[in-house]
Amino acid sequence: MKKIVIIGAVGGGATAAGQIRFYDPQAHIVVFDRDSTMSYAACGTPYVIGDVIEDERSLIMADPEQFKTKRDIDVKLRHEVLKIKRETKTVHVRNIETGELFEEPYDVLILAPGGSAIVPDIEGLNSSKTFTLRSYGDMQKIDQFIKSQQPKSCVVSGGGFIGLEMAENLKNLGLDVSLVHKSPTIMSILDTDISLIIEKELALHGVKLITGTAIEKTEGKSIKLENGIELQADFIIMSIGLKPNTELAENAGLNIGETGGIRTNEFMQTNDPSIYAIGDASENFDMVTGDPKRVPLASPAHRQAFIAARHLMGDKIAKKGLLGTSVLKVFSLTAAMTGLNEKAITDKKLDFATVVHTGNSNAGYYPEHSKITLKVHYDPKTRKILGAQCIGGKGVDKRIDVIVTAIYAGLTVDDLQALELCYAPPYSSPKDPINMIGYKAIIEK
Repeated sequence: MKKIVIIGAVGGGATAAGQIRFYDPQAHIVVFDRDSTMSYAACGTPYVIGDVIEDERSLIMADPEQFKTKRDIDVKLRHEVLKIKRETKTVHVRNIETGELFEEPYDVLILAPGGSAIVPDIEGLNSSKTFTLRSYGDMQKIDQFIKSQQPKSCVVSGGGFIGLEMAENLKNLGLDVSLVHKSPTIMSILDTDISLIIEKELALHGVKLITGTAIEKTEGKSIKLENGIELQADFIIMSIGLKPNTELAENAGLNIGETGGIRTNEFMQTNDPSIYAIGDASENFDMVTGDPKRVPLASPAHRQAFIAARHLMGDKIAKKGLLGTSVLKVFSLTAAMTGLNEKAITDKKLDFATVVHTGNSNAGYYPEHSKITLKVHYDPKTRKILGAQCIGGKGVDKRIDVIVTAIYAGLTVDDLQALELCYAPPYSSPKDPINMIGYKAIIEK
């Protein structure tokens, strides 16, 4: 009987455990996690805080008892793996509740340790009420603070996914929200012109946006920025980025890649073939360029768990690479992207052309329609699609999903005009924005 030990019990780790059990009824599977909650939907946490999701327990997909009863998988929460001993194929574990130390043997080890919120060394930060949002427990602390203390204002540091989602949800609760972001524009994965549309949306909804600076010093509710501006806020949400949890892997002599993640091959194996790495802490490769890439999002983690599980069964399904496909809601706007943005393409010195189409999500004469802008970068010689972004009202995610499928299928930008997509007035138009991108690209040849 094969013994499989998994470190991490959230998205990637819990999914890997379930997948392995589905394919191998006999395997002995043990999962360790230092948190007190497993298999929860981390992406939903801002919406619990914003009271959009009323029942926080609805985010929890499973608990240790369910995993044991339904799948015969042992999940040990509040257990921290301190060391990986590759020479003896054991992990050194500490029970956080009791302090007990013990060794757990493995035949195969899967690392899904996730990442930790980056908190910079800021003078006086300990004197201010500061939160990060990386776990179920973090969500509960923020939610409890808001409900018990009834704060009136918040400074959100960082204009990425978590920062923007928290800004929206806190504003919808009636708080005075200031968003501070170090770069000139928010959402660095997007092109500047798309980011500026989001910035306008934030302003329309009363979020005070301050870019090109960062928090320099705090003293209680007083927050001083590097540009000299001083703000007052009852608390701070720190959301400037994520650091992959790679200490265990590093100490075990596993290779760490250029992106700071644990380097893996196309089957999610590390340089030790009996150890796999999946999720936020793993480094894969970019589908477009082949360069090292790390995407700390839920969808890639679940896909990586499947690939590792199938590989353990002898089915070598190779990962084709990462595109970093993502979508974001900001008040009435939706923004989505896949592949390379303009900065990444320029930094890699790739030849490219861009085609943009702004039109309706569906028939303009139909009562419910909205404007969307679709932007596609492509190689002018090979016509290969390099990346795409879309922003607007309804239907944004649908268009990017079509582009993702086209990239995976090896279609060119010109092929987009030929796609026979769904049409009815409530949903699209006879020439969908996707088709229009293809027609425009051919004209611009």
